Amino acid sequence: MSKIVAEFIGTFALVLFGCGAAVLGGEHVGQLGIALAFGFAIIALAYGIGPVSGCHVNPAVSLAAFVAGRMGAKEMVLYWIAQFVGALAGAAVLACIAGSTTNLGQNGWGAGYLGAYPLHAAFVFEVVMTALFVIVILGATGADAAPGFAGLGIGIALAVIHIVGIQVTGVSVNPARSFGPALLAGGQALAQLWLFFVAPAIGAILGALLYRFKILKVG
Repeated sequence: MSKIVAEFIGTFALVLFGCGAAVLGGEHVGQLGIALAFGFAIIALAYGIGPVSGCHVNPAVSLAAFVAGRMGAKEMVLYWIAQFVGALAGAAVLACIAGSTTNLGQNGWGAGYLGAYPLHAAFVFEVVMTALFVIVILGATGADAAPGFAGLGIGIALAVIHIVGIQVTGVSVNPARSFGPALLAGGQALAQLWLFFVAPAIGAILGALLYRFKILKVG
């Protein structure tokens, strides 16, 4: 139960901090500030709830851990439930603060969305960046990794991914982070939500298989 509560709180905080930076402070901090908000949030959460649940706060990360043989199917599903509910709660609190569900930092692509990148660009970005993200996570949390530095490495990786890709999709690499804002915003965000489930799942599996088959060896 402690792990489930930790994953709920962690995903809640990630959405509130990261999307909150975009919605409430984006005009002031810019793309770099939003990217750092997501990265710093993960660093803080890694050290805060990492000892409790591993700080997945991301269904793609839990899927990668399962594929890599680091967690069971039942635990993965419980993590997913906590993460999706936490993300929705975070988006709901953000909506209450912002006073609107029109802009909750939802992900997307195409005409009218940030850089107006097409579907294929959004799909490739989310697959590749999720794969690289889980490679960093699985490597940084492996038995032979430098102790105490996992959260820092993972947070920096997430910040860099956002610096590169905010204009492409707003950056998901995390189905729960996409789910919460899209469900409340509705419209185009909800119609495009499928990509932010499918692409991160593919990326997570690809990254995890490198560890599963010991192409990348840790421990």
